[in-house]
Amino acid sequence: MIRVLAAGVIAMIVSIVIGPKFIKFLRRNEFGQHIREELPEGHQVKQGTPTMGGLLILVVATVAFLVVSKYKVPALTVLFVTLACGAIGFLDDFIKLTHRRSLGLRGRWKLLLLALITVGVGFAADHQHLPTSVFIPVVHWNVELSYGWYVLLFLVIAGTVNGVNLTDGLDGLAAGTGIIALLTFTAISVVTYIRSGNPNHRFDSRLDLAIVGAALIGAVIGFLWYNAFPAEVIMGDTGSFAIGGALAAMAIFTKTISLLLLIGGIFLIEALSVIVQVISFKYFQRRVFLMAPIHYHFEMKAWSETKIMVRFWIVTAILCAVGFALFYRDFTFFRR
Repeated sequence: MIRVLAAGVIAMIVSIVIGPKFIKFLRRNEFGQHIREELPEGHQVKQGTPTMGGLLILVVATVAFLVVSKYKVPALTVLFVTLACGAIGFLDDFIKLTHRRSLGLRGRWKLLLLALITVGVGFAADHQHLPTSVFIPVVHWNVELSYGWYVLLFLVIAGTVNGVNLTDGLDGLAAGTGIIALLTFTAISVVTYIRSGNPNHRFDSRLDLAIVGAALIGAVIGFLWYNAFPAEVIMGDTGSFAIGGALAAMAIFTKTISLLLLIGGIFLIEALSVIVQVISFKYFQRRVFLMAPIHYHFEMKAWSETKIMVRFWIVTAILCAVGFALFYRDFTFFRR
């Protein structure tokens, strides 16, 4: 357990300490955010704010994890998915910066790259003999998906990545909600380890999953130190893709995919708001929201960024608490 705390503390301290130099590096190289014209007027002042801050999260979390980990396959796979998704986001950010526009890598290429990542996750899951079924809490159904489970893996990874990416629109929003969700999956890993009946609590893959979760939490907390309103740095797609990938991989390897609907509930809400807005406008020429994703709707209603951020954090905490309670009641019982 000391290793879990060490990973989080190391990542947080290093991230906070090197944060100012990293931000100066981004400014010096003119890695500034390009703001879309259609966004609320208050966002235009953020034009030029250093972006690709997700690189800080990735580097610091990786170092902290490698220092204390024992390199078990599930945790290494979570780290791989985090870095790979972050790399897709970095490519997206880089295209935006070099072409000086708000649109980066085309959607089809993102999906193709995410599909390749899913293949790697599928191999790792087979190696760990993960069941090709999904346990549904409350009703206690264990739904066997056979080969459809691998399709679900892609939907989980792609959906979570895009959900977090859509949430990253206000200072501190994606980082704060991401921390709460990561903390929940880390707690799930710790509880699973403790209740596993492992003799003398010897180190195993479940504890290693908690370590990679703690390293990510610490790194994102350090980033949030500089990303809180008014942001000195923006995580960009590099960070949002990485956090989304980490959450998806944690859900897969803790065998709690169904709980991702709650633990990642705020990201689901953000994605659904965009889907509803598009369908409503395309078929009925009406907008359900003033602007989508939904956090922009509240901003258009004159809510401050800080109010939106804190209330979304609260909603995330409530959803994660429900998700963790269901895990503790149903999943630990199911695994006995």
